Amino acid sequence: MSRLRLALTALGLLCLAMLAAWWHHNYQRVPQVRQLPPGGEAAYNPLYALKLALRADGVEAESRQRLDLAVHRPGPRDTVVLLGDPRSLSRTDAEALLQWVEGGGHLLLTTPRLGRDRSVREGDLLQQLGLSLQPGYGSCEQLQLPGQPRRAAFCGGTRFVLRVDPVLSWGDVQAGFVHARLARGKGLVDVLAQADFLHNDGLREVPHLALARQLLAPNYGLGRMHLVYAADMPPLWRLLLERAWMAWLPLLLALSAWLWMRVQRFGPALPAPPQARRSLLEHVQASGEHLRRHGLSALLHAAMRDAFLARLRRRDPLAAALSGVAQAEAIAARTGLPAPEIEHALRSPRPRDAGDFRLRVARLVEMRKRL
Repeated sequence: MSRLRLALTALGLLCLAMLAAWWHHNYQRVPQVRQLPPGGEAAYNPLYALKLALRADGVEAESRQRLDLAVHRPGPRDTVVLLGDPRSLSRTDAEALLQWVEGGGHLLLTTPRLGRDRSVREGDLLQQLGLSLQPGYGSCEQLQLPGQPRRAAFCGGTRFVLRVDPVLSWGDVQAGFVHARLARGKGLVDVLAQADFLHNDGLREVPHLALARQLLAPNYGLGRMHLVYAADMPPLWRLLLERAWMAWLPLLLALSAWLWMRVQRFGPALPAPPQARRSLLEHVQASGEHLRRHGLSALLHAAMRDAFLARLRRRDPLAAALSGVAQAEAIAARTGLPAPEIEHALRSPRPRDAGDFRLRVARLVEMRKRL
């Protein structure tokens, strides 16, 4: 038996060795390149690649989410790249920004995104520049560089119409402009229908790099680049819906499952219970009539008198402690009723005298109400 076990063990080891040799001979490592999602600042800053490219070229660049002219005042030869809706800026910030441009600054801004309100309000930045937004959508524009494939640009961007003569423009009056360079004092303002080519993914294309370099040319290398990538933050519900669905969707499913487990389950419908043939008031009335017909009205009067005396002990303990005429006079002083009628009502009625019974009970009810 031990030899058989030893042979089986050796056979198993031999099979494992042969399997390992076959795996080692046929296994081949093949490298695969996978693009990981951006992390850190690149995950929320669409101008992060532009900032790194500018710094690598020797240009001082910084990015932030707010313009904040009071804290980050741009220099006379600086460049400000403003993404987002320029109409979200206050009138004071818009006037200060244009005043800085007139001193020699270079401002690059974009029109609002698709789906937003396209009206230009009085006093906002677009109105002060003499621009009005085009209600329709034009076709894509084409970028062509020697030795590079043709690329589409400004697809789906919000085009605009000019009321002033631009230095440079791209587009026409009928379809609307996608780019215009406006002279403002000693500085320049570039208005773009869309700036996706400046984003992190857009700068992978050589035509996009060339276009970005041309747009930033006026003050390139003369001052600092201020990259404002969120002039207006999207609402919290939109951020949760777009960015946090991997967290709230399983939680919502778990909550739905828990509610389904805890919900009350109803069986088949039961027939309605039979209604009682007599109400409680009918039973009380029938009991009273029965006692009265059999000459037991004194029991009903005694119950009514006990109820009155119980309330009297709660409202006037001194009167309840008296008896006879003294008690009747004390009750009369409290209720305002004549003392003889009170004394008459407290005595038991005459047997089989329905009128006397009703008179005494009615007086007890009135006395109880007046306590």
